[in-house]
Amino acid sequence: MKVHFQLCIKRFWYKLNYRKLFAEHKIIRDLSLVQFIAYFGAWFSNVAIYTMLVDFGSTEFAISIVTAMHFLPAVIIAPISGAIIDRVKIKPLMLSLLATELVMTILFLTIDNKSEIWLLMILIFIRMSAASMFFSTEMSLLAKLLNGKPLQMANEIHSIIWSFTYAVGMAISGFIVNWYGVKTAFILDALIFTIALIVFIRIDFVVKASIATDKFFELIKDGFRYIKNDKIILHLIFLHSSVGLTSFDALITILAKNEYKYVISVPLAIGISNAVRAVALMFGPIFISKYVTKQNLHYLLIFQGIAIILWGLMQDNFYVSLIALFIVGLSTTTLWSFTYALLQDKCDEKYIGRVISYNDMFFMLSCIVTTLFIGLMASLTSIDIITILLGLGFLAFAFYYTRILKWI
Repeated sequence: MKVHFQLCIKRFWYKLNYRKLFAEHKIIRDLSLVQFIAYFGAWFSNVAIYTMLVDFGSTEFAISIVTAMHFLPAVIIAPISGAIIDRVKIKPLMLSLLATELVMTILFLTIDNKSEIWLLMILIFIRMSAASMFFSTEMSLLAKLLNGKPLQMANEIHSIIWSFTYAVGMAISGFIVNWYGVKTAFILDALIFTIALIVFIRIDFVVKASIATDKFFELIKDGFRYIKNDKIILHLIFLHSSVGLTSFDALITILAKNEYKYVISVPLAIGISNAVRAVALMFGPIFISKYVTKQNLHYLLIFQGIAIILWGLMQDNFYVSLIALFIVGLSTTTLWSFTYALLQDKCDEKYIGRVISYNDMFFMLSCIVTTLFIGLMASLTSIDIITILLGLGFLAFAFYYTRILKWI
């Protein structure tokens, strides 16, 4: 049985040609290793932060505000970061961003009580500003190195790594925080991030800046004009923002705080719930990606919406909800990577850094709106109703996609 399972996985691996992509592009291998290390550690801080908020006795809205701080930087710095990415050398930029994330992680150790939540939000904002720009830089780099199916596969590799580290990191960090406390989780994150930084320094690559002579603010305005005048790019940015409806961090934390703490401890509820979802995020594209095309993408949006609605109906039982949450995660990675690849393929390489940054801005804005919606609605109605409304949002996006398909 075990051998048969391994053979199946190998067949899918070869069929998707991930190994071939790694063999032909050393930079993809190297960046994937950095992603793997850095993302794995990041989830330790994630569980620690939300557990700390619950321990401080924070309200549902306070939890949603702190969650929103993870997404807000991408919205604010997007126009600036896009112009920077298209103007400067990529490796020194990425190195400085990784170093900034490491310093902020170390400073998380200074947070001791509820009165310092304001400082926590500032540290999260700075760290996520660096993380957001690093991600946009990496996506711009991939678009300069690859196109078509290889580009989509590179996006999927990124998503699979994110999902795998999400699953393992969340599960392990749930136990770490439960047994040893939040400070230990922050220390482990900092140590792991230091390793990622060392690995990245050893990577050898040079990519010329696309534009080095134009004035900085002219780059920003020119990028905005390009997006405004290209309706296809505008529609694809809005379409990709649909994935922001799956920003469940605040929702899962509130469920752990109000419902699941009677069944299992809060850090374990947060860690296990996110880990189960992440396993689905990791394996989903292996089985689903090959069937998705521009012509049938709306069916994937419909599946995502129905799965979320079913999860909402099953949340009263922690263990049953894990099954539903797994189903929810199956289509999300493919939805994210496919819509991202559509945008990357349609974009003029001259504008890729700015378009990616604006795309990330709208995606994160969608995450913020979703998070604040959850926090505000939690005081007005039940979590299951909120979840069902998010599912209905995907059904609306499916209809929207059928209306714009003829232009893509």
